[in-house]
Amino acid sequence: MVEAPAAHAPADLSAAAQVSALPLQVDLLQLPPEVPAPGAPALRGVLDRLFAHWLSLPDTAALVATLVQKAKATGGGGGGAVGAATLPSMMLQGGAAVPPLSPRSPRLSRKPSGLGAGQPNRSASPLRPAAARPAKEVIPQFYFQDGRPPPYEVKKQCISTVDQLFAGHSNGLRAQEFRMVTRELCKLPTFFTTVLFYKIDKESTGFVTREAFIDFWVNSNLMSMDSATQVFTILKKPIRNYLTKEDLKPVLKDLLDNHPGLEFLKSTPEFQERYAETVVYRIFYSLNRIGSGYLTLRELKRGNLLSALRHADDEEDINKVLRYFSYEHFYVIYCKFWELDTDHDFLIDKENLIKYGNHALTYRIVDRIFSEVPRKFTSKAQGKMGYEDFVHFILSEEDKSTWPSQEYWFRCLDLDGNGILTHNELQFFFEEQLHRMECMAQEPVLFEDILCQLIDMIGPENEGYLTLKDFRRCKLSGHFFNILFNLNKFMAFEARDPFLIRQMREEPSLTDWDRFARREYVRLAMEEDGEDASNASGDVWDESLESPF
Repeated sequence: MVEAPAAHAPADLSAAAQVSALPLQVDLLQLPPEVPAPGAPALRGVLDRLFAHWLSLPDTAALVATLVQKAKATGGGGGGAVGAATLPSMMLQGGAAVPPLSPRSPRLSRKPSGLGAGQPNRSASPLRPAAARPAKEVIPQFYFQDGRPPPYEVKKQCISTVDQLFAGHSNGLRAQEFRMVTRELCKLPTFFTTVLFYKIDKESTGFVTREAFIDFWVNSNLMSMDSATQVFTILKKPIRNYLTKEDLKPVLKDLLDNHPGLEFLKSTPEFQERYAETVVYRIFYSLNRIGSGYLTLRELKRGNLLSALRHADDEEDINKVLRYFSYEHFYVIYCKFWELDTDHDFLIDKENLIKYGNHALTYRIVDRIFSEVPRKFTSKAQGKMGYEDFVHFILSEEDKSTWPSQEYWFRCLDLDGNGILTHNELQFFFEEQLHRMECMAQEPVLFEDILCQLIDMIGPENEGYLTLKDFRRCKLSGHFFNILFNLNKFMAFEARDPFLIRQMREEPSLTDWDRFARREYVRLAMEEDGEDASNASGDVWDESLESPF
């Protein structure tokens, strides 16, 4: 019995010899970092000798024999796969059941902090039946390329209204009949009728059928958009994401053709065109803040164009629509330009502009305007201002409290273009004002005193310089600019004309531009009637303060 192990030794050793052929799992040795990599030839030879020596030990032979007997007892027979399955994992070929690596191993990867170590992801296991897996959370759609579809009830009600408006018109509606659809169903000003009509009638048949309207307005989800987005979609070209001046002209043409307050212009088509141009220039002046000439959806939403159009749609007197569409405002702008354009070539040079407001502006500020610092001229003539450029100028000059005008004049005063106004830059422009006051025998005012007044007006964050942001917060920016380059308005402000003060208190909703346009229209109308201009304007404006020269 004692020699039994020896009798089986050769068989056991043959099994051990088979095991010796298996690759050693070196990662399980947990070698320190300073020991060379197992792949190095020197270490590989040492490990091979140590492993062969371990296999030759009697205890190892007994261990292998015991494992083989257990494998036979379980029915494994001579099956190599079953015998191999019962061996320790370090002896398995290919490491099919390798235990987890030690945390000291450099191959250990860090798991996200949100996942617990040792907790497998049971829900993601392919062994679990589909029924046992948790149901996926369904996220509702939140982006719709063509707009969010309207609710079923709203869509049903809209189609019912369409059926009523198109009842009795099997061939469709004509453009004039379509105006009711624009106003009652689309809830848009009727001046969008023409452009909306031809947007649907792509074949120019002269009719818009019920099916075509439903496909354009309902099925494209246009009805569920806000009014600004609807107008933007109707006016813009399909491949663009902005509006140009040309895109607004169909709306102005519809306005001129259908508004009762503009019927008298039908006999003078040339002035219809000038009126439409002026309105478009005013719209872009107010809404297109960056001056790119392209009106974006964001700018359209931020502006008041739609409210002004609705006001014009409800008001028969176009002159009461002070935002953009007043004919009196157009008349003042055009006549002012015509007075300065002495040769009537529709261009104004520097010598013409210096006469504006009875020589109210200084030469230095006019030079800055014609250097195209505040705004690039649209006229192709070198050194000359076109009508569109003049519209921007006069709107900025007569109301310096608006954001576009503040930026216009700030750029003029910013000589080095660094975005701040220093005391030296302010003094440069005031020097000419001081010289003009001396020529008029007015008591001169030292710049140091004026500077204190200017700083108090604006209240800048840093008294060493002024930024455009400082002017945005101030309501006296107009007086600030007038002190520096408009002598007539500077003197009127210093005189504190009681008529102007009373007018401002009685009508606080009017802007400086509205008051100026009203005064000038009265003066121009009386001049046209042949009355004396100075006596007529004396009832409205103190001429001695407006024109000291």
